[in-house]
Amino acid sequence: MTQVLLVDDDLELGEMLKEYLDREGLTATAVQDGETGVRHALSGDYALVVLDVMMPGCNGIEALRRIRAQDRRLPVLMLTARGDDVDRIVGLELGADDYVPKPCTPRELVARIRAILRRTQGPEPASASSGPLTAGGALTLWPERRGVEWQGEPLELTSTEFNLLEVLLRHAGRVVSKQELSQQALGRPLARYDRGIDVHLSSIRHKLGLDGEGRSPIQTVRGLGYQLVRE
Repeated sequence: MTQVLLVDDDLELGEMLKEYLDREGLTATAVQDGETGVRHALSGDYALVVLDVMMPGCNGIEALRRIRAQDRRLPVLMLTARGDDVDRIVGLELGADDYVPKPCTPRELVARIRAILRRTQGPEPASASSGPLTAGGALTLWPERRGVEWQGEPLELTSTEFNLLEVLLRHAGRVVSKQELSQQALGRPLARYDRGIDVHLSSIRHKLGLDGEGRSPIQTVRGLGYQLVRE
């Protein structure tokens, strides 16, 4: 059974979501404050964390910051107020894998959770290469063990950042639209006005830095999408 941690100070909502996730075959644990949520998240017992932004005391943004300080790979799905772009973007910049605006339906939440888990736990497609992916330069990615090296050094990425980089590497040398990136890396269609892909790729670029020629290996092609440069 896949263990999911729900962190939300709304007791009634937490219990409702817990019951729904349990019925869907996901074993859920609900806690009501950020401090407890951080301790549980870092215990190593959970495959994914659902984290509400608006909580008293240690809110979701602070909890995410503390989780990411010690664990970059644990998938975190943020619950944000509908229309609150600031919290949404800050959460993504701090390493959240995705977000769901509240109020949301349990079905929508489960769909987002399953989309993330498919990319982090699912088996590799039979047609996918089991060997490392490269673009002929200093970047190497191992899909099976979910490892990345840049210029000979390990690169720490969140699960969604890894997924996006893998998609770009599989299509190295050609432009990949944001719609394709959202479908293949996040497992969902790109929503209107959704800046999540841009924020995630900005973070990846920052971690990669510049190559020997002073440019980012990930290029923006205005109006079309993103391209990982093949060397």
